[in-house]
Amino acid sequence: MQWTQANAENRLKDLKMPDMPVMPINPHNVRVSPDWFQQYKELCHTFMKSLSDCVQELALMNLNRDEFMALLTGQNIPDNLSIRFRVPLIWGGQLNLDNLFMCYTFPLSQNLDRFIIEQSGNETIWLPNPKKKIYLPIHSTLAGNGGNAVADRLSQMAANIASNRRQ
Repeated sequence: MQWTQANAENRLKDLKMPDMPVMPINPHNVRVSPDWFQQYKELCHTFMKSLSDCVQELALMNLNRDEFMALLTGQNIPDNLSIRFRVPLIWGGQLNLDNLFMCYTFPLSQNLDRFIIEQSGNETIWLPNPKKKIYLPIHSTLAGNGGNAVADRLSQMAANIASNRRQ
């Protein structure tokens, strides 16, 4: 059954991602360069270094200081985080920063895989297309009153890293 945008959005609500925007594509198989994986690994390192402008999202991810610094310096992606393609390479996606986003592996990335596979065989596929580089569902970003000392420290560290890069 071909999905409409409403079908896709309702399925994402069922998967606990009610605020995930979607975009339609008509998948067509594209030949992928044999060295795509090496290029992808290099792009992931660049992507991680570019996350210094996502301080608010990073502060909500419960990363410890070492994980936070390893991520922002492009050394290592913490456990349970995934870098995903917005449009898979095989369907014409490009190896560039604009085609990547990060989210939790469990349950988000796994549920996004399920979401895409459920549309198998459809002429139009609805793909996740978050507005920012990091996707956190709205329910995980809501916080009560009060401060978060870890988030505040990580935010300050990220701001310092970003300002040092501009100099």
